[in-house]
Amino acid sequence: MARVLVVGAGLTGGVCAALLRGAPLGPIAVWDKARGAGGPGAWRGVAWRGVAWRLTGSRAGGRMSTSRSPRDAACTADLGAQYITLERERAGPRLSFYEELLSHGILKPLTAPIEGMVVKEGSCNYVAPQGISSVVKYYLKQSGADVFYEQHVTHISLRDGKWEVSRKMGPPEQFDIVILTMPVPQILQLQGDIVNKSPEIGPSVVVHTTVTFGSEHLDSDPAEVQQLILSHLEKIVPSLPKPASIKCQKWRYSQVTKAVPSCLGQMILHTQPLLICGGDGFTSSNFDGCIDSALSLAEAVKSHL
Repeated sequence: MARVLVVGAGLTGGVCAALLRGAPLGPIAVWDKARGAGGPGAWRGVAWRGVAWRLTGSRAGGRMSTSRSPRDAACTADLGAQYITLERERAGPRLSFYEELLSHGILKPLTAPIEGMVVKEGSCNYVAPQGISSVVKYYLKQSGADVFYEQHVTHISLRDGKWEVSRKMGPPEQFDIVILTMPVPQILQLQGDIVNKSPEIGPSVVVHTTVTFGSEHLDSDPAEVQQLILSHLEKIVPSLPKPASIKCQKWRYSQVTKAVPSCLGQMILHTQPLLICGGDGFTSSNFDGCIDSALSLAEAVKSHL
């Protein structure tokens, strides 16, 4: 039975692992370099995001991250994705994922108004009552996989017909199939043979910036960027009380501006043993993009068996 490793405990990795459950495979492991699942992480009272600025701390889940205040565990904020949108006419096989999440109470309809939201006819918006990270956690649990955090993969090398995967801490391990779902720039940083293969709870406030702003301030001093954001926020909401805590953090791999072309959600880097990569960098930068990539990854792995 093939031993499988999924690198990346975000939405694509979690859904892919869940889809592979029941396939004629051996044990499935999920590794992520973060300290824990997609929240609750360190509190982010104010943060900026563009093409280069991140809202999360070291928690798995990427854009599906939920942050919790150290002052009050009931005070949370979703960072990155606050809601997800279903376009029924274009949903296709993805519709079952929404229905499953709704039936388990993971998602519920969004009823609160959002300033500036453009509502498309036939679309539905949903939020996660337990935090957007609960979506990722649900699929990781459904997968039955062994999930390990603080596993920062650095090298992938061929050894006797298997992939030997090395990490910053701990001995290397061998797998028959490796699935890479982290951001494409992180895939490109990997070393080894892969290099040659191509109650009275105060409100939480998350401030996002534009992609242009993030690009322009990629190398700016965080303190200066924080002040720019706070100054603009004060003009928009002058009555906003002084926050209990603030942290701005760069999100280097925030949005996919140009997906890898002609890949249909995944790319096979090596056939025997199988090394395959996917994620929204191969589709589109949203919930549906992650689902599409996970479906494509699972189908490719199954057809390889």
